[in-house]
Amino acid sequence: MCTYLTEAIPVDGSGKGARGWFEARKAIVYVDHPVHAPYGHTVNIDVLNPELGPSARVALELTEETALALADAIQQAIRSAPAGIASRTAVTQA
Repeated sequence: MCTYLTEAIPVDGSGKGARGWFEARKAIVYVDHPVHAPYGHTVNIDVLNPELGPSARVALELTEETALALADAIQQAIRSAPAGIASRTAVTQA
């Protein structure tokens, strides 16, 4: 069943799309019919930068089980890392 409930949050990071890396500015999460995945409904996650157009987008269509496992894995990775390591401190790329 499509709920049409959408969660949208601002994000601060990077994504790799069709034209390479871009600044990620927004994430949208919703449950709906997938475009490509072979399931009736999926948890859909779009990470994008609306200012750069449709090529600055990374899309995921995940089963509910996979989406929940991904959320758990993200939390575990953050808990396992030294405090503050994933903070907003910029690093100069070599």
